[in-house]
Amino acid sequence: MKQIIIGIMPQEKMRARAIAIARGRYKPKAGEPKVWFPSMKSVAETLSDKNIALIKIIAEQKPASIAELSKQTGRAPGNLSRTLNRLASYGFVKLERQPGNVVKPVAQALEYNIRAIAA
Repeated sequence: MKQIIIGIMPQEKMRARAIAIARGRYKPKAGEPKVWFPSMKSVAETLSDKNIALIKIIAEQKPASIAELSKQTGRAPGNLSRTLNRLASYGFVKLERQPGNVVKPVAQALEYNIRAIAA
């Protein structure tokens, strides 16, 4: 399992960086974060103790579906689905479509390296 490098940068700087990349004025270097948050608070909300425990359960138990994960964790499927979608949007989990409209959660990382960029 890989380690995810997380960057923290003010929203305005993230926007300027994205525009520079899109215009070809900046090419991200190897090892730079691919996941960005505007604040440490937003990182803490996304990677809360509860969500890190959830990712660990996914990695260890390898549930075949969100319904199975719901049973393993006791979390309501709707809330669990919203949490998994948020974690997937940052690359912490992957949601794989299976036959029969089943979605299988797959953990992508259990190690995180956080790098704050000065405002």
